Amino acid sequence: MDNTRTRIIYAAMAAVRQYGLEGVRIQQVSEFAGITPGAIYRHFASKEQLLIECFTYVDKQAAEIFEHLQFNPLAMLTDPMGAVKELWQPYFRFWVAHPDETIFYHRFRDSVFFPKYNRTRDVTYFNKFIGMVRAFKMVFPRLDRINQDLLWLHVLTSTVMYAKYVVEGTLPNNRETEDTVFQLLTTGLSGYLKPERPKRGGRK
Repeated sequence: MDNTRTRIIYAAMAAVRQYGLEGVRIQQVSEFAGITPGAIYRHFASKEQLLIECFTYVDKQAAEIFEHLQFNPLAMLTDPMGAVKELWQPYFRFWVAHPDETIFYHRFRDSVFFPKYNRTRDVTYFNKFIGMVRAFKMVFPRLDRINQDLLWLHVLTSTVMYAKYVVEGTLPNNRETEDTVFQLLTTGLSGYLKPERPKRGGRK
């Protein structure tokens, strides 16, 4: 991505953190970026387009985490909750390490912009993660009994929300917070992470 364009995106997220999503103005973004408002409009047609591209930029960064994870399917059988945590932990730590991105992402998902954008957005950059989820479902078919939209909304929204509390100082940034958040997120999930035994055929 063009350096100026990236600079504007980071400036926009920092401005949203300070002024809010609906309240932020292009003039404020330009001040954070150190360029003129006209220079911003040469890269983005409107504030709405800028905000959408900020979200996509951060979403792709989050997805890239899973591209670099060493995923061992055998671990699902020996330690299923541990396998889940190995996927979740780097994701949670990404948000904690990126305060502006976390607050922006949380606010954008709760905004009037998101529903319209969500209906048409391309999420193919999450294919590696989706493949990991499919592997879990093959080993643990009970996961398909959960409402999938509700499950992933719970995991994603709660993870980002707790990370936001950490970067805002409401929660301490330590291992205890991380472990507690994981326990809260996965309460009730352990019952679904059990391989199903093959059904015995009845005698004819």
